[in-house]
Amino acid sequence: MNRRDFVKQSALASSLWFVPNFVKAFEHVAKNTLGVKKLVIIQLSGGNDGLNTIVPYTNDVYYKKRPQISIARNNLIKINDELGFNINLAPLKNLFDQGYLTIINNVGYPNPNRSHFRSTDIWHTASDPKEYLNTGWLGRYIELFGKMPYAGIELDDSLSLIMKGEHINGIATKNPKILYGNTHTPYFKKILNYQTDDHLSEHNLGYLYKTMIEAKSSANYIYETSKTYKSKFSYPDNPFAGQLKTTAEFINSNLKTSVYYISMGGFDTHANQSNRQSRLLRTYSESIEVFIKELIENDTFKDTLILTFSEFGRRVKQNAASGTDHGAANNVFLIGENLKTQGFYNESPNLLRLDDNGDLIYTVDFRSIYATILDQWLNVKDSAILNRKFSKLDLFA
Repeated sequence: MNRRDFVKQSALASSLWFVPNFVKAFEHVAKNTLGVKKLVIIQLSGGNDGLNTIVPYTNDVYYKKRPQISIARNNLIKINDELGFNINLAPLKNLFDQGYLTIINNVGYPNPNRSHFRSTDIWHTASDPKEYLNTGWLGRYIELFGKMPYAGIELDDSLSLIMKGEHINGIATKNPKILYGNTHTPYFKKILNYQTDDHLSEHNLGYLYKTMIEAKSSANYIYETSKTYKSKFSYPDNPFAGQLKTTAEFINSNLKTSVYYISMGGFDTHANQSNRQSRLLRTYSESIEVFIKELIENDTFKDTLILTFSEFGRRVKQNAASGTDHGAANNVFLIGENLKTQGFYNESPNLLRLDDNGDLIYTVDFRSIYATILDQWLNVKDSAILNRKFSKLDLFA
């Protein structure tokens, strides 16, 4: 470039700072073209008790089955003439009032499994109860449509089945700086320096090298891109809130990541459930509240959908230890700006019609929720990921 062209282009670039209308127009274009639809999956691991989360406070069966652990009518947040929020979900009730929350009741699958591990695998892989898959539904999405590991991020130090594909996996990290450092250690570099075309053509060794190369590339991308935005919001002091804060930084830095997965444990409440669940629900709702405020502040909430599930619900009848045992159907929360059926999507749990184990009977297959999100939110072919067709729900405006 000669001096004349340089001066000309520099003058043009400098002059833009004095044209507010141009800048405003560019900001408008940026906000409407740079956004990528985001899906944030939150698992309440251990089996959250849905009946003490969304409380059927007018149902006598509920109080009869739970004489010690039921939520008193004067100690909840009434939603309508039938159901109320656990009082520790006050921030979630605020989202409900703003039209940002859809609650889907009685979500499950046929022939439910009451093992934490197996039921989690079923939810993670979108399999049938007797079908065993080694890839997760988000992992298959990453592989088919994301193409790179950074298309999916799990906010943890290790990767769960939900994020694993056949040949491409998502990335697990709580801290992009640490992930970047781990892929730039002398040992990591030394291994990659030995890589040759012959290595890449070998079946097992080639897969290892390709995985390491992709991991390093993704680590570089996540670290460099996420440096462009740092949260100034004050989150509660707990690990779950920390995961959400990092997720907000990823989203607000325009990271080209479509799916995020976060797990919050502790919900296996076999004994002394009331106080334990209360603390967990408060942690969940207070952390979610700040997360959404930050997304709204940065105009990224409109492109973000948050799904909260648990691998199963709890038994309707309390046990002898003032807790509840593993159950079946449960409620699922969807949070976003683009929800069509705001509030309750379907009927309340039927406490008079239980299965042989005394559990709620599902009326919504969880894979129908996945199919709807894939088709109508992420705009991809859901059957290619779920390996079959499921009925769609009327969720989005």
